Amino acid sequence: SYIEAVTSTALAGQVASRRFHATADFAELAVCDVIIICVPTPLTKHREPDLSFVRNTAGTIAKHLRLGQLIVLESTTYPGTTDDVIKPILEETGLQSKIDFFLGFSPEREDPGNRSFEVATIPKVVAGDGIEAATLVQVFYQGVVKTVVPVSTTATAEAVKLTENIFRSVNIALVNELKVVLGAMGIDIWEVIEAAKSKPFGYMPFYPGPGLGGHCVPIDPFYLTWKAREYELPTRFIELAAEINTAMPRHVVDQLAKALDRRCGKALSRSRILIIGLAYKKNVPDIRESPSLRLIELIEEWGGKAEFHDPHVAEIPTTREHMAIKGRRSVELTEAALKDFDAVVVATDHDAIDYQTIADHALLIVDTRNVFGRLGLDRETVLKA
Repeated sequence: SYIEAVTSTALAGQVASRRFHATADFAELAVCDVIIICVPTPLTKHREPDLSFVRNTAGTIAKHLRLGQLIVLESTTYPGTTDDVIKPILEETGLQSKIDFFLGFSPEREDPGNRSFEVATIPKVVAGDGIEAATLVQVFYQGVVKTVVPVSTTATAEAVKLTENIFRSVNIALVNELKVVLGAMGIDIWEVIEAAKSKPFGYMPFYPGPGLGGHCVPIDPFYLTWKAREYELPTRFIELAAEINTAMPRHVVDQLAKALDRRCGKALSRSRILIIGLAYKKNVPDIRESPSLRLIELIEEWGGKAEFHDPHVAEIPTTREHMAIKGRRSVELTEAALKDFDAVVVATDHDAIDYQTIADHALLIVDTRNVFGRLGLDRETVLKA
């Protein structure tokens, strides 16, 4: 299995039991009772919704659509996509939603790397195009998850997922801005958050970092801001949060450059930097929208040299936005290797990293996750950023 959360043993068991098989033959869609669409919904270079994968998939399904099938979209998107994009494509076949086939939406909910949850234990929001479709979607997911949360329309269900991710984006932006402001005052934002979360009501802790990553939280808010323009409504708060989060990699590199100059008497342009963690979050191999990619690019824009170590990512794959650094491989993390770098930037706090070795042998450490503080490994060489 190439998905870390699904072991090869578990996958082999499903294949052996004939409960699962993979295919590239779209003709098999015709024998399915339920078809779930789980395809990427990225942004264009102009930061607008790119529904090409959704449209192409719906077009392929339409070629094999038959009476009585249930089609469910799980991809995150703006309110109205199921009704205004998916349904018209499927109805070009002459079949009609609510009569000949049934259409629903149920947003994917997953927290990669978090072993406290699995698909079956995460409540599932569901909706259908009409009463019969809503019932079918609800019954289907009741066979998969313990708790199903029905809502009135597919647009409502689409808005639920956007609201969840915008909530994270805005709150992370808040603590990122506080990190910068309080840091200038000599106040440790992580100490502030730890004390603040002792309040048993009216507060939920969020933590700063080097920027947002993953395919959801950095992307999804733009789907709502784009749709809001159709109604001539501003989304200043949402857009400001994105602006703050997007600026974090540059803030980290600025702090790195200042620390190299003040503590080591060396310019970033003449320095070799090791980035710890390429994935966008701990204990996963996913690098989509990872701020670490931007950190590498910014360091090299300064004239420095950047490499990375990540136990979950062996090599930088081909991406649309970071072609210049594709193919670079994770370097070994050893005492000898650390001595060859002028500074280490901890961007992702994987559990499998040997932080003791870094603390003992790195010349300068820029910690964007407070991992050394949490582990009691604070040194004079550690700078929180």
